[in-house]
Amino acid sequence: MISAVLVGIFGISGALLRFATDSWFAHHSSQRTVRPGLSEDRLHWPWATLVVNVAGSFVIGISYGLTAQLGLGHEWSIGLATGFAGGLTTFSSWTTATVRLLGEARFGAAAMNIAVNLVLGLGAAAAGIALVS
Repeated sequence: MISAVLVGIFGISGALLRFATDSWFAHHSSQRTVRPGLSEDRLHWPWATLVVNVAGSFVIGISYGLTAQLGLGHEWSIGLATGFAGGLTTFSSWTTATVRLLGEARFGAAAMNIAVNLVLGLGAAAAGIALVS
């Protein structure tokens, strides 16, 4: 029961942080200059999704080792990894953004979105694990 409560509490926190991150990037990207011949939609690149996915990978990496080091139970590890990181990260937005880039024939940007999320996500998870090992 405590696991479910922690997942719920941390999940809300992660989702709210993701919303704040999306909102920040949306606000700041709306102030950029549009290049001639390109619509603002065509200039979009999913920075907010990258940031939350890398941060979530780091959180999951540290959650398992850190909760054990602090003597917290498995419930806390699940709460942080499944709740907070799960609420923060977004596989569906990442894949949808990639499909959108492909639909715009921005093949390099789509490949970069795949590679950067994968490489930085793996690196962040490894860094989190290494930090608490």
